[in-house]
Amino acid sequence: MTTTGHDKQREAVALAYRETDAAPRVVAKGKGLIADEIISRAREHGVYVHESPELLSLLVQVDLDEHIPSQLYLAVAELLAWLYRVEHGGAAEDSPPSLPLPPAHRR
Repeated sequence: MTTTGHDKQREAVALAYRETDAAPRVVAKGKGLIADEIISRAREHGVYVHESPELLSLLVQVDLDEHIPSQLYLAVAELLAWLYRVEHGGAAEDSPPSLPLPPAHRR
């Protein structure tokens, strides 16, 4: 899953999750041309790109190859559950869920 924002300079954060991981990890992040490349590669490989400036502002604070903070577990889990339903026969026209995000925080 990749999440993007609509600021002056585009930003993107890519998450990956394996069953052996304790939580999703940040596997790529960047601004400008790097963000565009992350988004392009995600789409080329059929990876869902979610646009959420609020979630992005929290995820950009996470270091590369680090797990997302526990405060974001519920928001990311709801997004992944929605994505799973869509990919496995759910209604594709259903919009993503409203994400229960914590107040902005600094690491």
